[in-house]
Order: sequence, then structure tokens, then C-alpha cells
Amino acid sequence: MMIHEITSKAGKYKSRKRIGRGPGSGHGKTSGRGHKGAGSRSGNRRRAYFEGGQMTWARRMPKRGFTNVQFRTEYHIVNLKTISERFADGDAVTAETLKSKGLIRDTKKPVKILGEGELSVKLDVTANKLSKSAEAKITAAGGTVTVVELKKWTRDASAPKKTKAAKAETPAAPANEPASDTDGTDD
Repeated sequence: MMIHEITSKAGKYKSRKRIGRGPGSGHGKTSGRGHKGAGSRSGNRRRAYFEGGQMTWARRMPKRGFTNVQFRTEYHIVNLKTISERFADGDAVTAETLKSKGLIRDTKKPVKILGEGELSVKLDVTANKLSKSAEAKITAAGGTVTVVELKKWTRDASAPKKTKAAKAETPAAPANEPASDTDGTDD
């Protein structure tokens, strides 16, 4: 007899544990919660990593090294195969048109076109990155390729730098100074 044969006869669903139904059930009185404390009371929720007050696993592990994972650029990936299915001859392929056709979720991330599949229609493709095979297939089909370079943020070097001395020299306006008379006469 195989395990799949047993389950078909025994049934798919297991009946729930009925707690608080007397001492004969084995789950009466405290209903498997023990005596007193937060764990016995309703509304108690223990953190997934909580180890009863013992130093947690995450804190016992030594932390070493550094990762640049939070600085990497993530792209929306689109293959030529899906583009050729959704676009007609002579269409312009941009991030906005890819979003409207449902090939990418939004235009926040840059777009990269990969060369999987064949391309038989002439397209004007504008993307942030293209693979060499994708670029070759688009130009071979008679289309054009425009690469929009991502601008990396840099500090403006032409902006004047304020030194500590320059900041100290600029007078700060007093907060509670009464308004001066504009007519210039003494009262």
C-alpha cells in the first residue's frame, strides 16, 4: 500500500484539536497552555526569533564584512520574444509603452532588453541597456536602437562650499525683535 492510497481512504482533512473539553480529552483545564504567565493569556504573541530570553540567534552570530547589495541597480528585464508578440511593425518600444502593454510593472526601474527569441518586425527601441544579441537582432530586422544612459548622482562641484568660518560670520536674525517704524518719526 502506498502513501497516496492511504490518504485517499483516510480523507484529506484532519479534524481540529478540541481543547478545553474536560480532563478525559487530555486537553482540558489549561488547554495545553500551562499555568499562569503571558503564554497562558489571550492576546499573547511571541516574536518568531524569541528564545525565551536567551540571547537570540541573530545576536549570537558575529557580524563581519560589508555588502553592496543595497546599491546595485535593478532592471526590468524584457525579452525580444515577448516584445515581438505584443508590438506591431514600426512601433516605438519605450518604458511607457512596455508598461501599457503589461510587460513591466512600472517605469521607476530602468529597462534592459535581452535577445531571447526571434524578431521579425521593425521596431524603434529605447531602453537603458540592451544585450549585444538583442541589439544585433533589432538592427537586423531594420529597427533602430537608442540607449538612454543612467545618470549617476554626483556632488555639484561648481556650488560654493560653506566653511565653518563663513557660517559663523553670517548674522542670524533675532527671533523676538519688535517691528521697526517705517515712517522714521520719534514718538
